[in-house]
Amino acid sequence: MSKFLSSVASIEFDSMVKHAYQGVGKMRSSVTQRSGVVGDTYKWRLMGRGLANQKASQADVTPMDVSHNLITTLLENWNAPEYTDIFDQAEVNFDEKSELAKTIAMAMGRREDQLIFNAMGNIEAAAGAQHSPVAVGGVGMTVEKIRIAGAAFDGVGMSNEGRCIAWNKTQKQQLLDSTLATSGDFVSVQSLVSGQIDHFYGFSFKLIDDRIEGGLPGGGTADATAYAYHTDAVGLATGIDVKTEINYIAQKTSWLCNGLLKAGSSVRDAGGVIEIHSDDTA
Repeated sequence: MSKFLSSVASIEFDSMVKHAYQGVGKMRSSVTQRSGVVGDTYKWRLMGRGLANQKASQADVTPMDVSHNLITTLLENWNAPEYTDIFDQAEVNFDEKSELAKTIAMAMGRREDQLIFNAMGNIEAAAGAQHSPVAVGGVGMTVEKIRIAGAAFDGVGMSNEGRCIAWNKTQKQQLLDSTLATSGDFVSVQSLVSGQIDHFYGFSFKLIDDRIEGGLPGGGTADATAYAYHTDAVGLATGIDVKTEINYIAQKTSWLCNGLLKAGSSVRDAGGVIEIHSDDTA
């Protein structure tokens, strides 16, 4: 590969990574996003509940004293670098760029998802949380557990729009074993025909694969965790959205292709995140 890589090739590479990244990201679209953050922290504002007061004739109004709590998100720096030896590359052809772009995009997408999983796993640390986190336990993933999660959201007045569940392959198969989730007598879409459960009981499902970054907690164990959450309850703040750089490193006679990300995630309201525990060995 010539060290005089044209600016056109650099721009083409960057566009390919952005396109692939959007294709593999699973969690970003289901949480609240803030981009262009300046600095290492971002503060989310959580406004408390209000209570209407009866107004007596000629009396002064009584303020509701609505609380304003701030939830701090720490932004972390991440990269996904890979060298391309100049002696191994005769030219920048489409296949080489495409495969490297896909690898970098998937690595950055998984890392961004992991920031969100880690935040939900540390729900007790959510500053100013108005509600106590709910945990639903027992063997396997069942319709009853999803009903309990839905009832908990109903209880805190959570909107029906934006309810999601992030789960793993074993939990999906366990629910597919339930007649209540797959029979045409109970649901309009027969999940066994497609082998998928995308929407059920008001939730949109995000299937999370096995990941070297960690993924969902406890996959394949007797204490695996799925997360029921609401879009408004979890925030993702980014200072540097996923971007790529191509730099020639003379000392290594190689091009360094790198993906960059500066981001952080926090639970904004613990009432909108529920841990659903299951036995993935069952």
